Amino acid sequence: LDDAYCSLHRRWGTPRAADGAPQRPVVLGMGKLGGGELNFSSDIDLIFAYPEEGSTRRGDGLSNEEFFERLAREVTALLGQATDEGFVFRVDTRLRPYGGSGPLAMGFDRLEEYYQLQGREWERYALIKARPVAGDRAAGARLLERLRPFVYRRYLDYGAFESLRDLKALIDRQVERRGLADHVKLGPGGIREVEFIGQVFQLVRGGREPELQQRGILPVLALLEAKRCLPAYAARVLTEAYRFLRRVENRLQEYEDLQTHALPGDETGRLRLAWSMGHPDWDRFRDTLDRHRTRVREQFAQVFAAPQRTADAGGGLDAAWSGVLGAHDARDALARAGYRRPDEVHAILERLREGPGRHLDAQGAARLDRLMPLLLGAAARTGDPEETLRRALAVVEAVARRSAYLALLIEYPLALSQFVRLCAASPWIAQYLARHPLLLDELLDPRVLYDPAPRAALERELAERLGQVGPDDLEQQMEVLRHFKHAHALRVAATEVTGAVPLMVVSDRLTELAEVILGATLELAWRQLTARHGAPGSPGSQRPGRGTRRRAAGFAIIAYGKLGGIELSHGSDLDLVFLHSGRGEDPYTAGPHPLDNGVFFARLAQRI
Repeated sequence: LDDAYCSLHRRWGTPRAADGAPQRPVVLGMGKLGGGELNFSSDIDLIFAYPEEGSTRRGDGLSNEEFFERLAREVTALLGQATDEGFVFRVDTRLRPYGGSGPLAMGFDRLEEYYQLQGREWERYALIKARPVAGDRAAGARLLERLRPFVYRRYLDYGAFESLRDLKALIDRQVERRGLADHVKLGPGGIREVEFIGQVFQLVRGGREPELQQRGILPVLALLEAKRCLPAYAARVLTEAYRFLRRVENRLQEYEDLQTHALPGDETGRLRLAWSMGHPDWDRFRDTLDRHRTRVREQFAQVFAAPQRTADAGGGLDAAWSGVLGAHDARDALARAGYRRPDEVHAILERLREGPGRHLDAQGAARLDRLMPLLLGAAARTGDPEETLRRALAVVEAVARRSAYLALLIEYPLALSQFVRLCAASPWIAQYLARHPLLLDELLDPRVLYDPAPRAALERELAERLGQVGPDDLEQQMEVLRHFKHAHALRVAATEVTGAVPLMVVSDRLTELAEVILGATLELAWRQLTARHGAPGSPGSQRPGRGTRRRAAGFAIIAYGKLGGIELSHGSDLDLVFLHSGRGEDPYTAGPHPLDNGVFFARLAQRI
């Protein structure tokens, strides 16, 4: 890169931005290069970029796009050109915007605009492993930060299951057409399936859980096990299979430096591979390989299994929602499903279809069409189908424009069933879910939903979540506190409406939740204020030969009302009084910007 840049620089001068700032190239490594997972004969996938538009000043000048386009071509040729000594790397630049037909190098603004407006789902998957590998790496890191919202959504994006399922189906068709069943990367139970399992959870949850924003698959599998997104057995067999398959991949490529993933068809090649993998013969190697691939295939099928359509959804309810039936036939279908007032339900569906349903984009409308028959069938089986449906649809309307939430209910029948159950049991919970749609994620595991965490577990979880946020990121700290409160309040409400715990225990749980959040909030506020102003206190007693001992000022939060009486309900305010012992002689904080103790504690209370 430096050699090619110097060559162009000597002829054309320095590429500069409009304000005269010199521009350096940025090279992103994608795929296995980005993930630090290269094989012995891997291609390297590259994207070339530069920070700002502009031009060079020498001669007739070149635009920055032309300059960096020529640079990318020169680097690609230097690395990939075959000589008598071979070549350095095969370079693939087709992961760039617009693929092979797009410019070889793009400015940051154009890159960001492309991904936000035209980026496809598979490009989100590809960018997971993107890493600055050459040129101005600091600028490359800034570019990836700008692209992060495209890759990792701020909400839980369950639509990623559908997208990666479609991508895998496309790969499977290519595998079948090209006869690649024994391809250790793309074939059934191969490396790509292991990667897809980890990466779908990254795309779904990575925006809310930044620790999942990893490039390598093995750390991701370990995290998914720790977060209970994958069972321990699944994480173990996937890890073992991935390591085994990667060793096979390397052995295949080491022999003649060929970029191959196909198992050998000749006896000598098979025996060579078996021995290199530590097996005495081909049959035993093949048994081990098949065992790993079968396990991967089983886990992939569990994670990516297509949602099942109910019998009702495939028949009358599907037609009743879609509008293909006349009003009379639609009402008959609703009545057969179990609705007691089919006229009322038909009118509700008409309003939804002609109102909010018409304003969705194509993807959202398709997801709504898939969800509605399932929801109609589930609500029809409750004690009051019409009221349950009305409550559930209020949530659906609230979240429909962010259709990933619809995808969650489609992808996880258990989540849909818990959603309908809670809507049937409580209008308050339905309203709560409509206001806080992120909580739909809590419906995935009934073991957690109906088992509120004890105080010690609450404290550990909140400390862990806040520990992942920068110490000065107040907005994100508040977001963590809000979501933590909403999620655990929902769990308490779920146990209450299902009769799992008595009312007195509900108050205890809500009080514990409030106290844990108060304690964490106090700690955050104290840490932030003392970092700037020092700890409050006043001079104390004189110590012989050691100067004056400083007396720390105390602070306490006193609860009144329902919090003080351990009688909190879901809509309760917190009645609080703040006390401190910071009075006395010279009552100032001991820090770089000292404050009067009274001012310090007033600011502390305001911050809380």
